[in-house]
Amino acid sequence: MNTTQSGDATAIPMLASYVQDDWHTSTQTGVIINDATYDTPIVRVDSNGINFAQTLEYARKVGSVNLRKLTFHERAFRLKELAKHLLSKKDLFYELSYQTGATPRDAWIDIDGGIATLFSYSSLARREFPDERFLLEGEVLPLSKHGSFVGRHILVPKEGVALHINAFNFPCWGMLEKLAPTLLAGVAAVVKPASQTAFVTQAVVKEMIASGLLPGGALQLICGSVGDTFEHLTAQDVVTFTGSASTGRMLKTHPVITGQSVPFNLEADSLNSIILGESVKAHDEEFTLFVNELVNEMSIKTGQRCTAIRRAIVPRKLVDAVTTAVSDALAKVRAGDPRDKHVRLGPLVSHAQVQEVTQRVAQLSAYAEVISAGQKTPARGAFFPATVLYCDAPFDAPDVHNVEAFGPVTTLMPYDSLDDAVALAKLGQGSLVASVVTRDPHEARTLVFGTASHHGRLLILNRDNAKESTGHGSPLPTLVHGGPGRAGGGEELGGARAVKHYMQRTAVQADPTLLMSLTREYTPGARTITDRIHPFKKTFDELQIGEQYTTHHRTVTETDIVNFACLTGDHFYAHTDEPAARASLFGKRVAHGYFLISAAAGLFVDPAPGPVLANYGLESLRFITPVGMGDTIGATLTVKQKTRKEPREGEQVLTGVVAWDVRLSNQHDETVATYTILTLVKRQAP
Repeated sequence: MNTTQSGDATAIPMLASYVQDDWHTSTQTGVIINDATYDTPIVRVDSNGINFAQTLEYARKVGSVNLRKLTFHERAFRLKELAKHLLSKKDLFYELSYQTGATPRDAWIDIDGGIATLFSYSSLARREFPDERFLLEGEVLPLSKHGSFVGRHILVPKEGVALHINAFNFPCWGMLEKLAPTLLAGVAAVVKPASQTAFVTQAVVKEMIASGLLPGGALQLICGSVGDTFEHLTAQDVVTFTGSASTGRMLKTHPVITGQSVPFNLEADSLNSIILGESVKAHDEEFTLFVNELVNEMSIKTGQRCTAIRRAIVPRKLVDAVTTAVSDALAKVRAGDPRDKHVRLGPLVSHAQVQEVTQRVAQLSAYAEVISAGQKTPARGAFFPATVLYCDAPFDAPDVHNVEAFGPVTTLMPYDSLDDAVALAKLGQGSLVASVVTRDPHEARTLVFGTASHHGRLLILNRDNAKESTGHGSPLPTLVHGGPGRAGGGEELGGARAVKHYMQRTAVQADPTLLMSLTREYTPGARTITDRIHPFKKTFDELQIGEQYTTHHRTVTETDIVNFACLTGDHFYAHTDEPAARASLFGKRVAHGYFLISAAAGLFVDPAPGPVLANYGLESLRFITPVGMGDTIGATLTVKQKTRKEPREGEQVLTGVVAWDVRLSNQHDETVATYTILTLVKRQAP
């Protein structure tokens, strides 16, 4: 990192930490952080004086307790409002980000991308999670012959704290992509950003606290060393780490981590690759896409991304063409002050990072030659030129698959067959991401299934998706971010998967009625409730889980089948062709499945205006027993689940979604079809 020791160091402001709902400033000299472009001091960083044991305990006893009082939807609403607040303050974050060496494009990925992750997880929770404090996973499992003993998996928040140790390259996104699922799960967090860029993280945290949207103790910030924090971790806590593989492995083997079995999620930098398909010609659009993607990944964040391309694997016949094209493109990439809108390549985060990258390039040079060094960089500041190396014999050069220069550096290497390309990609010993640039389906299949076991994410890039592709290096909230082996073996993001990382999965065994009471979701076999009032005449608040309604019956006729066929145009032989139907697996003409669903709706719908406002959807439809002419059908509806719906802006009527378990049966009480219907129902309670 940029550091300066001088007699008047105390004149430089000390970056405050936020612990136990108060700001704490160290009285020590600390480490001085400089502007990456101009080498001028910005802040000092030090965590001396923090009681780390009390910090963790405050998160557990105050923060996590406060969060667990809220439902998923209540937490999701706060995430949404928090994102809106941060969005209104992003200009401040941009100004600070420039001091780390980030260009506007770099800052957009970090700041806007981080805020977008909050929005994404808020939406996911309100869409996919119940308005509860726990999650249900999978279906109810029968555990006995007569159905009196069943099982279900539930997930509840861990009663500890999440310790997030983040890397320097994404001071905003790196924090928010972990915080979103953590807070949503109901677990308080202690964030420890890398010192080099902690002043950006602190600015974001300040605004999060100022918003008043987070419960007390939900978020704490340590600027500086983590001290003896690891000594005070418990089995209910979770640790996440993003950074170098070596540091991550060291922390993961801490005696408390291993002794207490503390979950430790490691996301480490890796030797990611991009593979140009052998079917691609130099004049193809895919060739240009390959070159552009490689140059972008070298210049975005000045190559300081854990997902950046470190190895470019190309057909040997295209080495010269790729070398020329990449060199020409890099010559146009302007380096300099990231505040300049024409600059695409800013400085590295610090002079220490320059020294490290220089050493790594020297190691790589033992097996590879430098073939391009981009434009000249300014003499002042932590600049490093965009550098491309070429390794002609990559199978005989272990360092090109093991040494990472964490900057604008990549190594070009040739392959002679698709099998060779697969083998080279795997030599990275586990990566976060790899890209395959091809339009050939056979080639894509070979490369994807050949390399998938060694990667957390794979991008297939070609002319058909290029305009909308988010690119090689961009993790998305809905997709897994992580990778095996050297990449750490951890997993972040991935939608609901990330939330569950902070929850305990427990198998509950009980009788159906008690299980229904616990889960607040109808369990088949549980005791049900019936009364004389049609359920569609009841408000959301009046309906009870397990409330059941059985309809009258209807006999299916040939006229029904013929009319439905004419109405829909569905003249499939099993419904309309007597000889063909008799010869089919049905042995007779049968009613359309969708006629049965429509007829069932006619049996259970109450036609008069009432609390039910609309049919909201239908899920998990299964047709089980065929219905022919002369068969009689009836339906049984049971209130399966109730979920309050957040009113949209301007909506005056409060509503909730009621999920109904539907069983359609025939005159022999055989199940004809099963499905879940969702209805939008008025509710009274806020």
